[in-house]
Amino acid sequence: MVQSLDSLTETPSQTAGPYVHIGCIPSFAGLPGVYPEDLGLSPISDGAKGQIITITGAVIDGTGWALRDAMIESWQPDAGGLFAGRPGADPAVSGFCRFAADKDSGLFTLRTVKPGAVRHRSGMMQAPHISLWIVARGINIGLSTRIYFEDEDNSVDPLLARIEQRPRVETLIAKRTGDGQYRFDIRLQGEGETVFLDI
Repeated sequence: MVQSLDSLTETPSQTAGPYVHIGCIPSFAGLPGVYPEDLGLSPISDGAKGQIITITGAVIDGTGWALRDAMIESWQPDAGGLFAGRPGADPAVSGFCRFAADKDSGLFTLRTVKPGAVRHRSGMMQAPHISLWIVARGINIGLSTRIYFEDEDNSVDPLLARIEQRPRVETLIAKRTGDGQYRFDIRLQGEGETVFLDI
């Protein structure tokens, strides 16, 4: 017999607030010593093969304000397009990083190796990219997106090909600002809203 739920009300949702930093990156939150170093501090270690790049950007809300409490996780392959643990993958590239926006400026910085194209089991190629997961105050469920690069061939990427509103593809493309330097802003809503993935 199915129980009547007429007397129960939905539990209110709760945003991550400051606790996401305290739990995930405690040293950054001002609580050193919880771990020897915050987990996922860098996606690479000394000796990583390939071009070392720096991506700078901000998570921007609908009013144009850079969120100063955003936390981002990134996941990527090495310069050869292999993820950690695969045969032949670069042992100096874990591919995982957890980082936060600067508390004053709202800017984030990711220093990593430029990823290579990824070959799918079917033989299909994915253009070089970095996957991102974003959480912050006001974001109840983490947002997933990707960074592609304007100086790579993105024409055959299957994910980019599925975006029907072609001008929105540009919201996933990091712009080159110098040698090994890129800019990538994440816009949560409004004009130029970043494409987010339902995964």
